[in-house]
Order: sequence, then C-alpha cells, then structure tokens
Amino acid sequence: MMRRLVLAASLSGILVLGLEQKARAQVEIDERPMRFNGMEFRSADSLFYINFRFRMQNRAGFISRSGTDLRVREYDARVRRLRLRADGYVLREKLGYSLQLSFSRGDQDFEASGVANIVRDAVIFYNITPNFYVAFGLNKLPGNRQRVTSSGQLQFAERSIVNSALTIDRDFGIKLYYTHPLGPVALYSLKGAITTGEGRSPNGTGPSLAYTGRAELLPLGAFQDGGDYSEGDLAREPTPKVSVAAGYSFNRNTTRSGGQLGLGLYSPVDLGTFIADAMVKYRGWAYLGEYLERHSPDPFTFGPADELRYAFVGRGFNQQLSYYFPSRWEPALRYSWLRPDQVLSEHFNQQEVLEVGLTRYLRKHRVKAQVSASYQPARGNWDLDASGNRWGGVFQFELGI
Repeated sequence: MMRRLVLAASLSGILVLGLEQKARAQVEIDERPMRFNGMEFRSADSLFYINFRFRMQNRAGFISRSGTDLRVREYDARVRRLRLRADGYVLREKLGYSLQLSFSRGDQDFEASGVANIVRDAVIFYNITPNFYVAFGLNKLPGNRQRVTSSGQLQFAERSIVNSALTIDRDFGIKLYYTHPLGPVALYSLKGAITTGEGRSPNGTGPSLAYTGRAELLPLGAFQDGGDYSEGDLAREPTPKVSVAAGYSFNRNTTRSGGQLGLGLYSPVDLGTFIADAMVKYRGWAYLGEYLERHSPDPFTFGPADELRYAFVGRGFNQQLSYYFPSRWEPALRYSWLRPDQVLSEHFNQQEVLEVGLTRYLRKHRVKAQVSASYQPARGNWDLDASGNRWGGVFQFELGI
C-alpha cells in the first residue's frame, strides 16, 4: 500500500511539473517537432527526449431552418477534436519525430474512407542545418496557410469553406524545408514535397505521385512566436509583420475527390491546385487572405451503373480580420466565397459565408472559449427570405497543454 502511495505521489509530481513547463512556445506548428509545451521527459544521457500534449474541442452549434425562420433545423453537439501528440528526438537533436493521434469520429476521415483512421501524423525529421531540414512520413503538405495552421491555433471554431473544398491536407512522402535571410531583416522559405497523393488512406497506393511546392517571403522579418502560422495577433506585434506566399500542387491519377481528401472516385483523375495567401499583423490587428484554385482535364468519373462522382474544380477566396485586445478578448470577421467551374454548375452551387466571431483567450490558444454567428446565402442571393438561405451559430471550448 505504501509503495502505491509513493508511486502515485511521484506520478502526480511529474504531472504537475509537466503542466508548469515554460510557456515559451505556445504556437503549435505542424511542420516540425514541438518543444517546451507540455509534459517533458528526457533520458539521463540526453539522447532521448519526448514531449506529450493533448487537446480537446467540445462544440455545440445549430443551423436555422431559413433566413427568416430561426427555428433549429439541425444541431451539432459533439467532441469535434480529441488529440494526443508526442514530439521529440532520438539519439541526437538532429533526428526528430512527431506523432499525432485522433480519437473523435469526425476527426478520423471515417465518412470518406469507411475506416476509423486514428493516425494523423507519423513523421521523422532530419535537421541538416538549423535552416534546412527533411521530413519523411505522414504529415501536412506545405499547402494553404489556414490548412497548415493547426486547428488549435484558429480564431474561429472551424476553417473556411474554401479550405474545406480546395485544401491539399496531409500526405505520406518526403518533404524539404529551407529558410534563409534576404538582407538585414527579410527572409524567405522554400518548401517542397513528393508524396503518394492519397492522403491518410489506410489502403494501398497506386504508382502515381503528387508534387507540391511553396515559396514564402517575409519582407519585414519573422513574426513573434511563429505568428505567421497562428491566427490572431496574440503577440501584439510592435512593428508591422507581413508574410506572402504562393504554391502549386499537382496530384496525378488521384482516386479521391479532393486529392488527399474526399470520397473515392470510380476512376483516377489529375488535379492541379494553385495557392496564394498572405498574413499581416500589427499591434493587435491581424488579416488573413487566401485564394485557391483547382483544375482538372476531366473531373467526372462514372460507376458501373452510371453513378456519378466528381472532383471539385473551381476557385475560392477567404479573408479574415481581427483585433486582439490587451484584455485577451478578440472579435473577428470572416467572409468566404466558393465558386465551381462551369462544368460543375449543374451539380454544385456557388457558396458564400459571412461570419462574426468572439474569442476569450485564457491561456493563449491552449485554453479559450469561442462563439460565432454566420449567415450563408444560397446562389448569391443575400435576401433573408431567399430560398436556401440560413443562419448558424457555434460555441466551442478548447482545452489543452
């Protein structure tokens, strides 16, 4: 009995020490291992290191029956995300790794694949120099900024409709990241990837591959705390900071409607995705803008009985504006539009969403409460009584270490 009490006390002490770790790196970055932000364990010879963290997002929301009838048509109350992440290094700091598991159904790609896929990240990093490293395994591609930004660093409960339709998401393969100064202040980053093109699919992959490249320019220097990949200016940048980027991804003979995401297609298609985005922050103000465009020679596929499945082709634009008060309150405004190409006009309508949000940060992005209201017009008609228009509302609380 005494041994059990001593063991319990020891474990409690370790947990408390882990929870009291320095908050120097509150930003969660998906492109390389995290440190100093969770429960840390290090071997006596310092050859092995691991950092454990978890986070959950509990959400309640609704969609109205119409633009004038505010009675609830649909509820959304669930654990949106529940994740466990471990980062560290083995043998020496040059050889790092990152693991991330998901435990909520909506976070496991179940609807598209039919399999509860809990593995989100399983990647090994090798740091050739402090500014040049290679990744091998499953993690996010160097895609649009909002996709690469962790879901735990968002200022709204969910990403935009543009991201949902056009992002390139996670994939298995090899990625390279290089950052270098450009003058006394400015710097640039080059990122590239050669991957399977099938995303997190647990099934086998075909012989074709996906190729992704991205270039970023920070003309006024680096953001504080990696803020170019964290929404909202929580650092209240004392001088203006800007990051602009562009990239392209070509997915050859993909078998999913969104390339790395979506339902399975009846036959392979080629997809090309162009990405341009920008982040600006200064004294609490933050602006994010993203433009994505996807094309395909032939997005339609047909099953044995002429069932139709298609890859979405079209374009979209998302922009967000926010102000972070010293009192840790942040109002934000978002407007997004998504337009299909003419070939899909009979199958997919234009979408728009106007959303206003309010976030109360308790410990930066690690612990926060978010509420938002949105209005979504159908087919570009903003009249409240237009058919198909609707209101929505979401409350979400995020807690993590």
